[in-house]
Amino acid sequence: MTEERPGSALLWERDEEVAAIERAVDSLCTGRAPTGRFLVLRGEAGLGKTALLGEAHRIAELRGCTVWSARAGETLRSVPYNVVRQLLQPALLALLPEEAREYLGDWFDIAGPALGIAEPGSRNPDPGSVCDGLVRVARRLARREYPLVLLVDDAHWADLETLRWLAELCARLEDTSVLVLVTSRPGEISGERAEYLQRVVDAAGAVTSLRTLTPEATAGLTRDTVGRHADDPFCREVWAVTGGNPYETVELLAKVRDAEMEPVESSAHELRDLNRAARGGGLVSRLDKLGIEATRFAWAAAILGAGITVDLVAELATLRPAVAARCAGILCEARILTVPDPLGRQPAGGELEFTHPLIESAVYNSIPDSLRTAMHGIAARVVTDSGRGAAAASRHLLQVHPDDDEEVVEQLREAAREHLAVGAPAAARACLERALREPPSPEIHPRVLYELGCATLLTAPAVTIGHLRDALALPGLDVADRIDAVVRLSQALLHNDQVGEAIRTVRAEAARHEHGPARLRLKACQFLWEGIHSAEADSPDRSRHLAELASACTGRDGAERALLIVHGFDVMMRGGDADEVVAICDRALVNGRLAPGVGWTDSGWGFELPLMIAAIYAYTDRLDRAEALFAEAVREYETAGWSGGHVSLSYGYLGLALRRRGRLREAETTLRESLRLADRVGRRLPLHWTAFCNLVDTLIARGRPEEAMEIAERYEFGAPYPSTILLPDARSIRGRLLLAVGRTEEGIEELEAAGRTAAERGHRNHLVAPWAADLARALAGRDPARAAELAATVRAGAERSGTSTAIGEALRCEAALAPGHRAVELAGRAAKMLEDSPCQYEHAAARVEYGELADSVAELRRGLDLAEACGADSLARQARAALRRLGAAD
Repeated sequence: MTEERPGSALLWERDEEVAAIERAVDSLCTGRAPTGRFLVLRGEAGLGKTALLGEAHRIAELRGCTVWSARAGETLRSVPYNVVRQLLQPALLALLPEEAREYLGDWFDIAGPALGIAEPGSRNPDPGSVCDGLVRVARRLARREYPLVLLVDDAHWADLETLRWLAELCARLEDTSVLVLVTSRPGEISGERAEYLQRVVDAAGAVTSLRTLTPEATAGLTRDTVGRHADDPFCREVWAVTGGNPYETVELLAKVRDAEMEPVESSAHELRDLNRAARGGGLVSRLDKLGIEATRFAWAAAILGAGITVDLVAELATLRPAVAARCAGILCEARILTVPDPLGRQPAGGELEFTHPLIESAVYNSIPDSLRTAMHGIAARVVTDSGRGAAAASRHLLQVHPDDDEEVVEQLREAAREHLAVGAPAAARACLERALREPPSPEIHPRVLYELGCATLLTAPAVTIGHLRDALALPGLDVADRIDAVVRLSQALLHNDQVGEAIRTVRAEAARHEHGPARLRLKACQFLWEGIHSAEADSPDRSRHLAELASACTGRDGAERALLIVHGFDVMMRGGDADEVVAICDRALVNGRLAPGVGWTDSGWGFELPLMIAAIYAYTDRLDRAEALFAEAVREYETAGWSGGHVSLSYGYLGLALRRRGRLREAETTLRESLRLADRVGRRLPLHWTAFCNLVDTLIARGRPEEAMEIAERYEFGAPYPSTILLPDARSIRGRLLLAVGRTEEGIEELEAAGRTAAERGHRNHLVAPWAADLARALAGRDPARAAELAATVRAGAERSGTSTAIGEALRCEAALAPGHRAVELAGRAAKMLEDSPCQYEHAAARVEYGELADSVAELRRGLDLAEACGADSLARQARAALRRLGAAD
């Protein structure tokens, strides 16, 4: 890099790119941009991305913007939140701790530990929630620091957590006035990091692919650097030697100037040797000429990568402080190291940084392999001794060769705990996987596997399964930990859509134990998974056995409460008396609330039990209780910093409660958020089905079947269905959708299949699986006898259940099939019955249907008011059309 105006030398032939940056900054400053913008500069190494970022920094500052910048590092990819910390941490550290807490509000405890401004809490946060918190922090800071420009250099080397944050931030810029400018190289990374980076690129307002310099631009740069007298053959050779790479061109011309070479044709043959000296091995030779002590200093700085201070480098390179200070000066004069810019991209307190990422990579790669590995081992000790913690040292330990060192195993386990505490399970997983290669002692080995499984429970269920199985195959876990590992393994199998295997796992473990608390917990877990297994055939014996066990339960511990809840669910699904079901479930509560040990965030049982009891209340007309429980789940998960599968499901079931109550607009919003969160975890998992199945049902109720079909097709709504029971029954809802879009034959076929499946499972609750009523309406004109039979089945089931909603829905079905005055009578009774139901959409539909049959303006207007309050647009249109027909338009 040249000593004079280094940035401008690298900006030759970059007028278009600079102009685009100026337009984006001007748009931000003048408020013409209603939303934030993401710009991506992409190109191979040396094409001037860093120089353009520096120019963006200059332009933004001249226009009065707040500018924060960060640089990712090749050796720092395993450090979670490294780049986002560089960007956001300095502004938050400028606040007093109490100011930061007040400013960030509820997000302080979630995002604060990841940013290094708060101590972690007692529970490990979900990475999705931490990411959401960091997005909220950035949005708040953007409002406070407007106009704000964020610059990220070398995003291809950014850590996974930062790339995830960038991807989420760029997807939520609709009301955030911030300009984000990112540079990256194409094809540098793979896997999950590549997916997030691609999301950033795809969402960017503009992606600029940088080109090499033309021969004409290279000639202009050559003459501007070494003199106007540089002749054409010399300039052409500069372009041929460097391939038009701006960085290599600038470095080569600096060498030409330093060597006082005449820029004429007779000297051109020397350019290739000079170019080799300016890059790669040439840089190493240049470093060697500065002396062994300066070389050791440069190597140590490259090993540290960030937070480079003379004191730390001196300790790592075993140099005396005075010698280290002199070496720092020599390397700065040689344009290898430099003092950080005033913004301070290194929150760890670095005094120095490499002048360019290419130089840093070249120095790091020049260290002999064995020496580099040894230096990382020393660096781990130096970093630990400096008080930066096990997590900071772990990136060095990851590079050390396994050596059967128990201390390294413990350091990596501690680092994993620290990573989990800030919401970085991927980093924790890397530490624990490395600990396994050390390897740990036989006594510790199963514990490491167990911790590894716990680190990936709902973020990577398939990975969890393997680790927990390995842990259980080894001796060493005590009884309590073994039971916990089996339960966690079964949960992971469940969420990986392997419910049958989950059941077999707990059943086999239960057989290993004598009667007592451990066996009772496992049997309760077995009944729990059997209760939600969609492939489980009807088993009266199982229900009787469950009822016998539950009859002796008083709800004194988690196992007894689990058995009561599972028994209540079984009775509800079989269409039993709703009051009996509620009485069973109430015995599992303590003063009407979830008992300790079976709460939403309790790890002993997981969230399936509270989810089950809330669902029971949703289908027994206790919707106030169900909604309160689901809302409590959302609050607890967000407060605890969980937002992956847990919050997706809680939003999904809260949406179900809102749909059941008839608050369709809120239900749609909640279910879309559930689906967004589910998309982070995987595809076609049970939590996905919960979200999109309920969203489809809600959109049908709102009168938007075509939009519902679009969602269904996007998420492949259809066979094969998941191995867990869904509420409401997925096949019934798909049949309803097919009828709604006019695909009647397919709809009838799907509803018939739903009926057969329900019969096989012994499920006779027609609110949970509403196949029969919809099928009866569809068959009314072509097979009235079969339709009447189905309506009678629905009516019998409703009377067994005894809820106002079930009976009212059965009466609506009968009214749709009945002739003349009988239809009017049944419709009136349905409307009256549903008046006492908490399900306001069904009440609105009954009122409109009754009003149409009875030609009642009053009933139609009442139905219209209810439909508008629910957000049932098509039902409201139906009521208005009927009112116009009666000459009483609203």
